[in-house]
Amino acid sequence: MKINSVDKFEGSFTVAGDKSITHRAVMFGAMAQGTSIIKKALLGEDCLSTIECMKKLGSKIIVNNDIITVEGTDKFKDNVELYCGNSGTTIRLLMGLLSGKGINAMLTGDNSLIKRPMNRVALPLEKLNAKITTNNGYAPIYIKSSKLKGTKIEMQVASAQVKSAIILAAINAEETTEIIEKGNSRNHTELMLKSMGANITTECNVITVKKSGILKPLNITIPSDISSAAYFMALGALLGETTVKNVGINQTRDGILKAFDMMKVKYSLNNIKYEGLEKTADITVYKSKIQPINLYKEIMPTLIDELPIIAIMLCFANGKSIIKGAEELRVKESDRIKTTVEMIKNIGGIIEETNDGFIIEGKDYLTGGDINSYLDHRIAMSGAVGLMASKNGGYIKNAECVNISFPEFYKMIGVN
Repeated sequence: MKINSVDKFEGSFTVAGDKSITHRAVMFGAMAQGTSIIKKALLGEDCLSTIECMKKLGSKIIVNNDIITVEGTDKFKDNVELYCGNSGTTIRLLMGLLSGKGINAMLTGDNSLIKRPMNRVALPLEKLNAKITTNNGYAPIYIKSSKLKGTKIEMQVASAQVKSAIILAAINAEETTEIIEKGNSRNHTELMLKSMGANITTECNVITVKKSGILKPLNITIPSDISSAAYFMALGALLGETTVKNVGINQTRDGILKAFDMMKVKYSLNNIKYEGLEKTADITVYKSKIQPINLYKEIMPTLIDELPIIAIMLCFANGKSIIKGAEELRVKESDRIKTTVEMIKNIGGIIEETNDGFIIEGKDYLTGGDINSYLDHRIAMSGAVGLMASKNGGYIKNAECVNISFPEFYKMIGVN
């Protein structure tokens, strides 16, 4: 796909619904007693994978434009084979949910998903007495019915997917489970399940989960995804003034705003409100003179998905920026340290790969060039922003991978 350079980019946008929250609303709605209504849902390929899996497990789900109606089911189907596509959230959360429900199942995915690590989920679930077999730590994954028992689990990685899988198992386990986090990862699971009546409490970095009874159905409007909003926010900082409406600014997801503060990016938050327990705002970003920054491990769980677009922005900062403690990028849809470095070099930036991040030497411009997305939606969208802000633009190979999380992306940035 050809991406032309532009001198100015301005406007007001409503971006795709939050992917993490949509996944959970569909999955948890299928676990509830009654009918859940999910409005402004994201219907990218990843969330469609979750919908198809929950249908195969026996939940009746109707999709009408961006409204999803989910009928909860008392008893999931047993002995199922579930295809999770490219979605790490789908496969990892289902590992916990199906273990908790005592379901026998096989889980697998596409060529990218079967290369992503699964022992990080399987091993803590086994401490709850789940019976899980992996393919040397990867999918396909085989789950055998077992009776779960609560325990204390110390998280080895700051991962919302791992934490969520443990919680979904623990709400069906006998006795109490304590989950001790290394860092504060996304808390959408805790907030949503609590609103549905699950017995979950959080204090500092300890999540206590007790066996929960019937879950109440949801009536929820999904906030706009800050990870999707980030591309329009970056375009505002680089090329003009942009507003993104009704963006989720949950404190476990707002790391990009903290990074903006450090980069001296000018922005304002307006119309602040709550969608259920999720805080939202309209974010307006103004063209700014970006400053170099250093980002370290502590902030990574709150902006891990936004690091490729932050890296693009730092190419325009005059001076050296250092990103450290981001080794989690290695196990995303692509090795995002390698693919971010290649993307930036190909369009004229100066960047050096390190074991756990990268070092960027900013300057006033990017020349443009050709990018391989490696079928990673965040590399494709970050690259598109970089090419729009570059001198000459360029091409993105395998650009269609944005359909995983943001099918309307190219249309909204003016590319046909």
